[in-house]
Amino acid sequence: MTATSRQQQVDLPVDEPVGSLELVHAFTGPMPTGVTVSHTGRVFVNFPKWGDDVTATVVELRDGAEVPFPDQAWNDPSSDADTEAFVSVQSVVVDPADRLWVLDTGSPMFKPTKPGGPKLVCADLATDTVAQVITFDPAVARPSTYLNDVRFDLRRGVAGVAYITDSSDSGPNGIIVVDLASGESWRRLHDHPSTKAEPLSSFRPIVEGRPFLERPGPGEEPKALTMGSDGIAISADGARLYYCPLESRRWYSVPTDLLADRSVPDDAVAAAVGDEGDKGGMSDGLETDDQGRFYLTDGEHDAILRRLPDGSVETLVHDPRLLWPDTMSVASDGYLYVTANQLYRQAKYCEGQDLRRTPYALFRVRIDAGPVLLR
Repeated sequence: MTATSRQQQVDLPVDEPVGSLELVHAFTGPMPTGVTVSHTGRVFVNFPKWGDDVTATVVELRDGAEVPFPDQAWNDPSSDADTEAFVSVQSVVVDPADRLWVLDTGSPMFKPTKPGGPKLVCADLATDTVAQVITFDPAVARPSTYLNDVRFDLRRGVAGVAYITDSSDSGPNGIIVVDLASGESWRRLHDHPSTKAEPLSSFRPIVEGRPFLERPGPGEEPKALTMGSDGIAISADGARLYYCPLESRRWYSVPTDLLADRSVPDDAVAAAVGDEGDKGGMSDGLETDDQGRFYLTDGEHDAILRRLPDGSVETLVHDPRLLWPDTMSVASDGYLYVTANQLYRQAKYCEGQDLRRTPYALFRVRIDAGPVLLR
């Protein structure tokens, strides 16, 4: 036996997984971002239009099939300003009343939005029909706005409020508050430092051992990512809203009483922002359970972290298959669902080469807790 063959037989230690991931669905078409699960166990997923062939931007998983929801007509917009069809959906969320809300960016390929395109659409899951469409004033959803994720508190006002992150990579960031009864909306923390991406001088993300930067083509100067407020979660008691820029390892919170009260001046809201510290990795998604625990995706380490009520942080799951955990959903079945979509392997980050490999995945992990239901 040669020295080389002896070396090849050595059983060297490798990175060990933590926790137990269960594969729910494998996607062989476009990359998914959002996932949500109804109180009765129905699973919904969305695919933003970032360059893949997206025939339906919102689907329900039924017996292993991806079925356009609520139908194909709602997934065939006539234009980027269509108020009666989904243009390019970034997030789907089931609210405390078991209704499905669809957050439509109105921004395929991150193009400037047009009035009517960015919208929040409510579907009645008892009838699988659209019950409400909320569009945004151009002063709220600006041409540069990218509606990213949403959380609900149905106890406020007549019908509740929604909180939405604007993660724009080319314009002001912030939190958008929506009165669900009137459809009125307003911006909070408009371009506040806590909603902004950190510069490379203070934050340099590393994914799969390589700096995660925009690298559009060979020889071009790499650039820092500029996506701002992205992940969002609401505390179990509804008292604080938590959020984080994508391009940062820090996260922040602010009292919801101040966000929702339009009589409170913007500078008073800004003064109440709390720095929640270093998360340990960059997070595309945040989530909460009914036991007051927070879940944070960690795309730099193929992991999901969990912050306990005492402030300590543990690793819920770490797995080499969890290639860019994107969106999470705590379901009534006691599982946390999460999409993994290899986001950082897209061509814009890899010198023009698309290094993603299908299938993308929807996983779940047991947490023995339920969703926050503010109703």
